[in-house]
Amino acid sequence: MSDQKVLFTEKIKSSYAPTGASIYLGAGILNGEVLAAAEINLPLRMMNRHGLIAGATGTGKTRTLQLLAEQLSDANVPVFMLDVKGDLSGLYQAGSTNPKIEDRSKQLNKPFTPSGYPIELYSLSGKSGAQMRATVTEFGPVLLAKILELNDTQTGVLSVIFKYADDNKMPIVDLNDLKKLLGYLSEGAGAAEIKSSYGSISTSTSSTILRKIVTIEQQGLANLFGEKSFDIEDLFNRIDGKGVISLLNIADVQNQPVLYSTFLLSLLAEIYQAMPEAGDLDKPKLVFFFDEAHLLFNDAPKAFLEQVNTIIRLIRSKGIGVFFCTQSPMDIPETVLAQLGNRVQHALRAFTPNDVDALRKTVNTYPKSDFYEIDKILTGLGTGQALITVLNEKGIPTEVAATMLTPPKAVMGPMAVSDCEKLMQTSPIFTKYQEVIDPVSAFEMLTDRINQKMAEDNEVKAAQEEQKNAEAKQRPRAGEKSIVEQVMGATITRQIGKEIVRGLFGMLTGKKPRSRSGGIFGF
Repeated sequence: MSDQKVLFTEKIKSSYAPTGASIYLGAGILNGEVLAAAEINLPLRMMNRHGLIAGATGTGKTRTLQLLAEQLSDANVPVFMLDVKGDLSGLYQAGSTNPKIEDRSKQLNKPFTPSGYPIELYSLSGKSGAQMRATVTEFGPVLLAKILELNDTQTGVLSVIFKYADDNKMPIVDLNDLKKLLGYLSEGAGAAEIKSSYGSISTSTSSTILRKIVTIEQQGLANLFGEKSFDIEDLFNRIDGKGVISLLNIADVQNQPVLYSTFLLSLLAEIYQAMPEAGDLDKPKLVFFFDEAHLLFNDAPKAFLEQVNTIIRLIRSKGIGVFFCTQSPMDIPETVLAQLGNRVQHALRAFTPNDVDALRKTVNTYPKSDFYEIDKILTGLGTGQALITVLNEKGIPTEVAATMLTPPKAVMGPMAVSDCEKLMQTSPIFTKYQEVIDPVSAFEMLTDRINQKMAEDNEVKAAQEEQKNAEAKQRPRAGEKSIVEQVMGATITRQIGKEIVRGLFGMLTGKKPRSRSGGIFGF
């Protein structure tokens, strides 16, 4: 072995040799040769310092996810993973050897030992796994605005709706609740109620938000919101000393990337809120793999990015590790990228000016190496190879190493459909989330309030009408006199008329009218 190879091997050993439990990633490569003694290990206690798995399509990112999940499960650490194409379900079944695996095992000087792992299948539609749901309240206005693709003004209105519901103890469980609140608060009594305390909601803004909600419903994704809401405790299961690998299959909703990426973030936020502080642990409580991470950050508003950054920064203190998987490190905002201490970088391609720029920026994120020209290594890596640097047990970045990755032990592909169906039907988790609950929430509470107000208004109206009718019966109509008044009035009128007529005739004839007791005028 040349002096350079000896020096490289010694540096790798001193940099990557952990004193505690670790994940074996592979062996270092120098000048095209795999040096089995230069083992690349990732300390388990550093897995909650988060990480990045990046590389061009077809370079082996998914298999890297698989080998990490397998070894975490072996270490009794539960895992949550996004299964984009549905081809990670093979983790349930032990793999089998072939010439390529045998050759790699020989280069690494590690025997290949096939193994299957406990998995749980989940789905956002309920078609290919246990139904994952969240209430609208659990999502919150910022994440829901991301899903509905609302602008700042519309997001502000959504925040008002959530604030009103919270102040009035009205749970927003599903989209029907949200639509009911939106309609109530944008017109009539509801609009008047919130005007002074919350501000007004314009009809145009209300209509736009409503259309966005209806679009989600038309796409068949309304089932994502509701009860039973997913219980995060189900992600921490272990079977026979192995951590359960929870797979969220999104093969049937791939055309809704904003939806499923935002759902994952809401799940992560709930884990952060629910888990107690853990301090420094020998191994994480859960490792969360965020595949297709670039979809989370595309066109994301500032408030959304701030929320992501906060969760990633703080969740490690709860014993949770988060690994982002994407094509380029440049897909991740700098504030988040700076927190990802463990890096597994597969090959990058430089076919366009943008690719060249991304390559240059990626090179700058790696420590300098005495053994590689980073840009050349990154464009020259083969499938199943990666450039790696992680945090050692003291939290110090390790020596950069081109690495031949160890092959996964389980099947590298999907299970048969019949096997998936059998697994789902025998799963208590699948049965648990089949039940749909319709609790009393904002829809019912507002409906009762509106009906009660209508009933009260009708009672008031009826009482007023009754009083009006009673008063009308008690007093004469305008211009009318009572019977007594009419009789007396007629008698007096007739008597006066007679006297006047007699008086007039007396004056005309020169005769004095006769009177009784002086006559009516006292003469």
